[in-house]
Amino acid sequence: MDTEFKPLDDYGVIGNDERVALVGANGSIDWLCFPHLEDSSVFAAILDTEKGGRFAVEPQAEYDSSQAYVDRTNVLETTVETESGTATMTDLMPVRMADEPYPHERFQHAVYRKLEGESGSVSFDVCFEPRFDYARAETSLEIETGEEGDDEGKIVASGDGERLHLHHHGDLEFELESDDDGPRATGTVTLEEGDTCWLSVQHDHSVRLSPEECETVLEGTIDYWREWLDECEASAGSLFEFDEAYTDALIRSALVLKLLIHEETGSICAAPTTSIPEVVGEDLNWDYRYNWIRDAKFSIQALYNVGQEREARQYFEWFRNIGHTEPEEIQPLYGLHGETDIGEETLDHLSGYRDSEPVRIGNAAATQEQHDIYGTIVQGVYETVRYENGLTDEDWDSICALANRVCEIWDEPDAGIWEFRDDHRHYVHSKLLCWVALDRGIQLATDYDYEGPLERWEREREAIREDILEHGYDEDLESFVQHYDTDDALDATVLLIPIYDFLPADDHRVQGTIDTVLEEMTTDDGLVFRFVDSEARPDEPTAFGLCSFWLVDALVLSGRVEEAEEIFTNVLEYATPLGLLSEMIDPDTGELLGNFPQAFSHIGLLNSALYLASANEEVGDFPPEELGEGDGANAPLFRRHGSE
Repeated sequence: MDTEFKPLDDYGVIGNDERVALVGANGSIDWLCFPHLEDSSVFAAILDTEKGGRFAVEPQAEYDSSQAYVDRTNVLETTVETESGTATMTDLMPVRMADEPYPHERFQHAVYRKLEGESGSVSFDVCFEPRFDYARAETSLEIETGEEGDDEGKIVASGDGERLHLHHHGDLEFELESDDDGPRATGTVTLEEGDTCWLSVQHDHSVRLSPEECETVLEGTIDYWREWLDECEASAGSLFEFDEAYTDALIRSALVLKLLIHEETGSICAAPTTSIPEVVGEDLNWDYRYNWIRDAKFSIQALYNVGQEREARQYFEWFRNIGHTEPEEIQPLYGLHGETDIGEETLDHLSGYRDSEPVRIGNAAATQEQHDIYGTIVQGVYETVRYENGLTDEDWDSICALANRVCEIWDEPDAGIWEFRDDHRHYVHSKLLCWVALDRGIQLATDYDYEGPLERWEREREAIREDILEHGYDEDLESFVQHYDTDDALDATVLLIPIYDFLPADDHRVQGTIDTVLEEMTTDDGLVFRFVDSEARPDEPTAFGLCSFWLVDALVLSGRVEEAEEIFTNVLEYATPLGLLSEMIDPDTGELLGNFPQAFSHIGLLNSALYLASANEEVGDFPPEELGEGDGANAPLFRRHGSE
């Protein structure tokens, strides 16, 4: 049984809008949390190969394996080939199904695995090794056998007040083993051509399904994903077709984003994992299973423009409610159910991915001062209400409160977008988003005939603008910088200056900034580092995926479309064979690092495709007509290249 740490390239992801699992190409489920993705893990071998727990189904003989998704779905197939034969494992998490035999309200809290012999004969070792509560709780296992003549068996795992039920069909018998790390159930099964074996892991419920009923679950799940994607494509104009070279990447990104949207609340999880390191061997390991406010603007843009209109509306309602909170109480991030208490702790009993300690759960950034969140909320409301049904009185009251808050705090230092701990500075990006809050607030008052302290907002908006131009731009570098009082600290967030319409793309300061980012912060393949020569944190050896997409967007707005296309194409080459992206990329090795898959990276990919599509003269109906027209970033949801 393979117990080594695997590169992220070797993982596929499955899920059903509230739960996500990582499945290795070796057939091992190495990460799964129940009942929701932000809850504690039951399998966490990705964070500790010995203690974390796994559910592995692996050939006994030497084998080659490959993974692929069932076309246009989040159903994963792993094909293994040995000298004696070939077999396929299909993994899925069931979607909502109202009909029998799926009556249980917790039916979705499960993983279904189908083993099927394709040719010859393949023998598998099966290891069921759950470890509840991040492997902190004591686990017990009990084998329950079926009635005589019945090919179904069941294993019940208990721990920390939870239960997992492993149902299995076929010629498969288990034995119990145990060591210092806890118990496990192991068994073997041999599949000839045409043989099948079903296994299902169900959390806190036990529904006995026949193999035929399991097939119905598989078929229904495949249909769900394909029908959902069909609806997206029907709403998204020519986006998915504007360049055939990008179609697969766009479809996969849309499907990944859907996986990370919480079905009940509409919130978007930044990533379904915790503590996959930004740099192997260092301590930059964070829990990303939360919703960051700053994702709102870019998330809404991506959701609407790829046709996820229901999800966009639901997400808008989620962060709209956050915006109705008293401004000084708004946090940078929230739990997926709206939780505000997100304490951070370390799990010192786990070794960490590739021995990168510590493993963290929770995120202390929730208590940081990050001034960009106000502009993000106002921008998100600004874009969405122009697409939807206009501004409500309650929305306007919130906009007023947020804008007034910005007037009070914009000239104070904060932790910044990169959430530097214990290093508050006057970050240019934070000032930029404070300017956005006031600028969009003024525009909303004009568009919807609302009254407010506009003179004050206009005065403070101009003050912020002058402050950024005086202290955030370096004449010698011919570039905007990361923060005030520096002459060498560079930051990729300054690429957002033309995207937010602070300055036009053809302004010499914007072009100088883009050129500086290309020269000082970008690899030959277009990978962009978050920051260079920052006093807040040493330079990182890994590039940040989203920053490359920001560079693409800025280049398109500048009319430098060929450069943008080249970078976009190059960055896509760093995705996994399944088309998945993490947070970080090691330029030297091409390895993906950071939490995985990362919503922001896939959102960036989708939005950059929007910009490139808008610059493609052969695409006649994109963006769709109903998105409307506008000036620059003030266009609803989308900036048209070359808009006047």
